[in-house]
Amino acid sequence: MDKEKILIIEDDDELRTQMKWALTENYDVLLAEDRPEALQILSELKPCVVTLDLGLPPSPGDSREGFLALADLLQSDPPLKIIVITGQDEKENGMQAIGQGAFDFFCKPVNIEELKVVLGRAIRVYELERAHRSRVGSDDPDSIQGILGKSGQIEAVFATIRKVSASDASVLILGESGTGKELAARAIHRSSSRHNRPFVAINCGAIPENLLESELFGHEKGSFTGAHVQRQGRLEMAQGGTLFLDEIGDLPAALQVKLLRFLQQHEIERVGGRSPITVDARVIAATNTDLVKAMAEGKFREDLYYRLAVVILPMPPLRQREGDTLLLAQAFLARQMAVDEKKMVLTPRSIKAIESHGWPGNVRELENRIQRAAIMAENGRITPKDLGLESPYAEYEGKGLIKAREGLERQMIEAALVKSKGNVTRAAAELAISRPTLYELIEKHGMSRK
Repeated sequence: MDKEKILIIEDDDELRTQMKWALTENYDVLLAEDRPEALQILSELKPCVVTLDLGLPPSPGDSREGFLALADLLQSDPPLKIIVITGQDEKENGMQAIGQGAFDFFCKPVNIEELKVVLGRAIRVYELERAHRSRVGSDDPDSIQGILGKSGQIEAVFATIRKVSASDASVLILGESGTGKELAARAIHRSSSRHNRPFVAINCGAIPENLLESELFGHEKGSFTGAHVQRQGRLEMAQGGTLFLDEIGDLPAALQVKLLRFLQQHEIERVGGRSPITVDARVIAATNTDLVKAMAEGKFREDLYYRLAVVILPMPPLRQREGDTLLLAQAFLARQMAVDEKKMVLTPRSIKAIESHGWPGNVRELENRIQRAAIMAENGRITPKDLGLESPYAEYEGKGLIKAREGLERQMIEAALVKSKGNVTRAAAELAISRPTLYELIEKHGMSRK
């Protein structure tokens, strides 16, 4: 039976070797000493779990490079399980890493036996999630490459993905935050002839402007302060595959020119370089901003827009996908049950709350609320309160308008009296009524003035 692949990212050669020998009996251990090497290994060998030292070159004295590596690894392979390794006095970095998507963290010195337990748990979760993804894969009539839905709006998305996957045309994906723009980009890549080559993602709005050019196009050794080694950019990493440019509307004007040149000539030059490098990479871009407006305001180049928008793929917001909300909620719950190894059900009231909520955060908000509810639910029954969707008027349901009005009236009076510390004059002002009226209401409800 083949061993599961794990990747150890550690710049200390001695520690890297020690960890390899301690784990090689149980796992196929891969090694990397910095972020570019780790991303290359990830794209070629597909490990399922990574241990990541946050102190990486070129800035091993702090955690900046480690957090960039964490973001890059998860963007390149979202199901990846990353176990962060941090200094003994830097536990807050570990907690921050978990908040940004890491599976777990350890403080140095690492206890290998404890690490083995966490590695085993991470691999089990990865396998359960992989099994779930296969169940909702391309053979499911209500899904395509992990995008789930049966509404007319999402069926139109599926149809466009199938068509554009057969070509190398640039695609511009439009949609609100949380609608699944990156999922759509990955679906196009996986359905295309490039599916065996890298899918490389970069968020143009998440990287400081002074670093973005190097991240995209790479740099030569000595081209600027801190450039101690030659480094490939994301475009070169995507050789033969797909480059996904998220939040393309945030791309600075100077880099818009350089990206346009690549789209026209399929060549790049690294920062500090003088020789053109031929790159064969398909570009898929996405944004939640109005690029037509940005062009009118002179913030986005018209020629770049038309190079990127050969095909435009609109991602509909969840509120417009009739019938998909409950389908997605059930799918997210099924996945969570597999991970937690327990059974849970949505109560009729929670189903009603899911179907009536506006979902301003779209699919991402729905997934987060289902995960939260799975943690908060008691006796395996998910309620609107577990979802954070409980109506403020829930306690008055079924009581009739008169009883509901009296109950709400009493609550507001009590709150005003507490806020004013029993001062009736201030409480009346808070409620925008006169003192005599407030006295009458207090007497009506049999309440204390204190």
